[in-house]
Amino acid sequence: MIEALKDDSVINKLGGRFKFTALVQHRIRELMEGARPLVDRAGRNDFEVAVQEVVEGKITIEFTDNNKKSKD
Repeated sequence: MIEALKDDSVINKLGGRFKFTALVQHRIRELMEGARPLVDRAGRNDFEVAVQEVVEGKITIEFTDNNKKSKD
């Protein structure tokens, strides 16, 4: 599982290490609060499950454009 992180393609797809880390942290919090894992737990801890979900593309970041100017 951690081997998958040696290839930066997953991290680059999300927009960098900061966004990857934020996504994993958010997902760990959800798992700790009782959310169902989207991958087989197979004895893995919440961190490993969250990373595996990101690597498999089960969860992603939704980008919004907060800088749009409204036309009035």
